[in-house]
Amino acid sequence: MEDTVPGQPRKTVIISGGTTGMGRATALERLARGDRVIVVGSDQDRGRALLAEAASPELRFIRADLSSIAEVERVVADIAERYEAVDALALFANRVSPRRKVTADGLEFTFALYYLSRYLLSHRLRPLLDAAPAPVVVNVAGVGSTSGRIEWDDPQLTRRYGQVRAQLQAGRANDLLGVAFAERGDGKARYVLYHPGFTRSGVDGHPSPVVRLALRLLGRLFARPVAESVRPIVDWIDHPPSDPLTAVDRGRLLDPSLRTLDPDDAARLAEYTEELLRGR
Repeated sequence: MEDTVPGQPRKTVIISGGTTGMGRATALERLARGDRVIVVGSDQDRGRALLAEAASPELRFIRADLSSIAEVERVVADIAERYEAVDALALFANRVSPRRKVTADGLEFTFALYYLSRYLLSHRLRPLLDAAPAPVVVNVAGVGSTSGRIEWDDPQLTRRYGQVRAQLQAGRANDLLGVAFAERGDGKARYVLYHPGFTRSGVDGHPSPVVRLALRLLGRLFARPVAESVRPIVDWIDHPPSDPLTAVDRGRLLDPSLRTLDPDDAARLAEYTEELLRGR
């Protein structure tokens, strides 16, 4: 394990969905820089494998089902009890569900895992982020894409579920999460929405063996290496952008006036989300 990068104090980094792909690579890169890294994920075996590979006392793995509100709240309570500040929160957790699934909270699974867990972690950890000198949240989703939309009349997709529709809606919801977070100007944390593009990450996670094989083949031909895709994330943790919100699509800085970053829609989604949480 390398020492802390000269001139950079050791940071506390939280990574959701960090046992595979880009999350795992980010965890290992930050450990190599001497940081304290806490990885949250649902797969105990992958967590143990990461711990064994890293062989570092600076790595903690917290097993949690991030599609559960209670589990996310448990993770937040654990972190708040152990750490005085959080320098960086990197959000990766996501999983494709070919069929509509409902969580214990009565929510559509993709919405709960891909969007709501990120909402909860961003907002619940905000006091610890604000306690750090230069905090940053990096939300890895699909910013820059204009495909998909929030199904305002049926956000839980009870009538017309499709795995692509669910993924695209949650991606657009994460765009709006970043906007709403940054609109609250009373915090120190910078928020980065990041779309890395097609990356050799998570191609083995799709439940369909046919799709997995296709993704592997496409990945070999067209996907970016994981190390290339995580490089900006690793750098943002050391040097957060100066603006409250930054959106980057495959290396291209996006105009905040993009229609998928509409502040009114962001406020509407935040209100809907808070209503959901109050009811549970």
